[in-house]
Amino acid sequence: MASASARARGKLPEMPPGRQQPSTLQPYSGARKLVVKNLRMASAKERTAQVEEYYARTEKELGAALDAIFTCTRPAVPLERLYRGVEDMCRRGDAYEVYKMLAKRVETHLQTVVLPRIKSAGTDVVRSVLAEWNKWIDQAKTIRSTFCYLDRTYLLRESLPSINELTIAQFRQMAFSHQKEAASSLGSQVVAGICDMIDYDREGDARLDYGLLKESVRMLHTLSVYVKHFEPVFLRKSEAYFRDCGEQWNASGLKQHISACETLLHKEEYRCLAYNLETTTAKQLMDSAHDILIGHYSDKLLHGGSLSQLLSNGDVKSVMGLYDLLRLSGIQKKMKAPWCDYIRTAGAEIIADEARGDEMVIRLLDLRRSLDLMLRDALDKDDDLLWGMREAFGKFMNDRTTASCWDSGTSKIGEMTAKHMDMLLRGGLKALPKQLISDVKDRAAAEKQGQAASADEDAELDRQLDQALELFRFIEGKDAFEAFYKKDLARRLLMGRSASQDAERNMLTRLRGECGSNFTHNLEQMFKDQELAKDEMESYKQWSKGSGAGAGAGVDLHVMVLSAAAWPTYPDVRLNLPDEVATQLERFDGHYRNKHTGRVLTWKHSLAHCSLKAAFPRGAKELLVSASQAVVLMVFNTVPDDGFLTYEQLSTATGLQGGELQRTLQSLACGKARVLCKHPKGRDVKTTDTFTLNKGFTDAKYRVKINQIQLKETKEDNKATHERITQDRRFETQAAIVRIMKSRKRMGHSELVAEVINLTKQRGSVEPAAIKKEIESLIEKDYLEREDGGYTYLA
Repeated sequence: MASASARARGKLPEMPPGRQQPSTLQPYSGARKLVVKNLRMASAKERTAQVEEYYARTEKELGAALDAIFTCTRPAVPLERLYRGVEDMCRRGDAYEVYKMLAKRVETHLQTVVLPRIKSAGTDVVRSVLAEWNKWIDQAKTIRSTFCYLDRTYLLRESLPSINELTIAQFRQMAFSHQKEAASSLGSQVVAGICDMIDYDREGDARLDYGLLKESVRMLHTLSVYVKHFEPVFLRKSEAYFRDCGEQWNASGLKQHISACETLLHKEEYRCLAYNLETTTAKQLMDSAHDILIGHYSDKLLHGGSLSQLLSNGDVKSVMGLYDLLRLSGIQKKMKAPWCDYIRTAGAEIIADEARGDEMVIRLLDLRRSLDLMLRDALDKDDDLLWGMREAFGKFMNDRTTASCWDSGTSKIGEMTAKHMDMLLRGGLKALPKQLISDVKDRAAAEKQGQAASADEDAELDRQLDQALELFRFIEGKDAFEAFYKKDLARRLLMGRSASQDAERNMLTRLRGECGSNFTHNLEQMFKDQELAKDEMESYKQWSKGSGAGAGAGVDLHVMVLSAAAWPTYPDVRLNLPDEVATQLERFDGHYRNKHTGRVLTWKHSLAHCSLKAAFPRGAKELLVSASQAVVLMVFNTVPDDGFLTYEQLSTATGLQGGELQRTLQSLACGKARVLCKHPKGRDVKTTDTFTLNKGFTDAKYRVKINQIQLKETKEDNKATHERITQDRRFETQAAIVRIMKSRKRMGHSELVAEVINLTKQRGSVEPAAIKKEIESLIEKDYLEREDGGYTYLA
């Protein structure tokens, strides 16, 4: 700042402190020389000649520089001087001539020098063109640097290509001129060579040069010939390749076809990325592959038999691949038909398999589990396929040709579903088959496998019951389910065989939610009867204690009073009870009648069980037996130690006959705990056999339960149950007809049939022919009469 101020005042700046001002004395350097220059101005003519000479020399130097650049040597004139020469020529107004000279020299060099050097054989032509291109890129950089002034001034104002565009266009003109007219031209050979290398990659040929292929595609992009010259040829050859692959795979199985198709599509998609192909090319390529490999072979991919094999084998990977392929082509909805066909066929086969009828529900649940897993893991939880699965289940589960029993029209599925629930409610998770149970304690991990976890048994029991309820929802005729569920529930309640009372009541709540209170009315009454029976027994004990009626009887009586309307019917078994027991029953009967006037008790000895105290030579035991077993054992109290009883004597003493007595004796003499000895030995009881008390009987436990030989449900029993269901359905249909006609008075036939179907659909579907039959029956009973093509109600 101080120096500037000094200069402004016309003074020299002060020297900084600490520095001395140099001396003004100069050393002696000898005699001085005086040079006199000629200051005469050249004439205009001379100046013009000099300028022309300069520009001619500059033009010559530029030409020589281009020749040097084309030969990859350093120009003799410095680049800065060449740059100034171009600038001077442009300032002079010769920019266009410089541009024309440059374009002409570039074209001449490419056409006369570069083009003859290129080999034209297979992939060699690609390698040769790419080498020339890479060389040309370096040369073009030097040319742009030299003619930079032209590029940044004149060419910006004029509608002419830049030097960069010029060098690219000239190379493109050399290599790809007249592409369409001449299949043997250089450009055609370059494109063919690139396509050959892609074929090498597809075929795994060792001749593939990955770097060459990638760089050559980049060259096509830079030359702007990719879309016009390369893409159509590449797509055309790719289509032919896809057709060849499809024909080769057509002879293979569906699984192999899916795998090969997936592999090919993945590889093609990878090539598009790896070789810098345009996204539009990739889309067209993949669309073509989808159309040829999937669309043209959709009949094979959707063939019901082949798909069924994949589904039955649980081949998640192949089904996932198939679904993905169909979705890529937008035809995944076509998978619904074979999917549903498989489910209907598989379900119908399970139902029709009489030899494995007891496993029906377990197999259906296993089928449902496998389908759910397939939907989740392979089919992306497709809504169409989910609804298709439900429709298919509803179809085969209500198909009368396979699902009905004994030609009665009632549901076999309903019966077996009720029995499956009975198995779960009696045995809990222990009753499940091994394929539905895993060793995994974590519930989430088990559900991923579609199995039950072993940690929380109550929660898993509920889940299994929910799955069984899913099958129940598909059943249209729920009356068969109701009949068998009621029968099994009664057995569980009376025998105390329920695994969980909470599970029983939760199941009842679910059924009420599904079918309404009318459906569960009798089932709920059965639970109420149990509670009322407890109160009734408590009342009797209080009365007996107060009156002294039960004193010294030696019998601890427990009676369960049930309402006949709510419970199933049971056979009356004649049984000669011991006097002390018969006396107690009479007292209870009298007490109950006095308390409930007009009510009558019917004793069902076949359901009774008791506890007996027995003194054996090898120790006392408490035997838990049925009433019939207890009566038989009590008879032996009157037999001497070395005595025996015949079959006929036991029949007379107990009142038991035929099969009932045989099963009772078989359980006592031929079972695991043999309290009696049969003579002669054997598994079957005959009328000629004799029986003695087993004096050597012993058991590790004090309380010994002797199971009764249960009479397995025979076909006749099942048939009778289904016939009762059919008869009840007839009565319900008639009652529905009467209710409708009573309110409407007159109706046409079709309208009446539709109303009856709608009114009875919750109990089970009724065929129009069956409704017509019931209408005829009501006409015969004078409830209805025909009139003008319809019916009239007769009050």
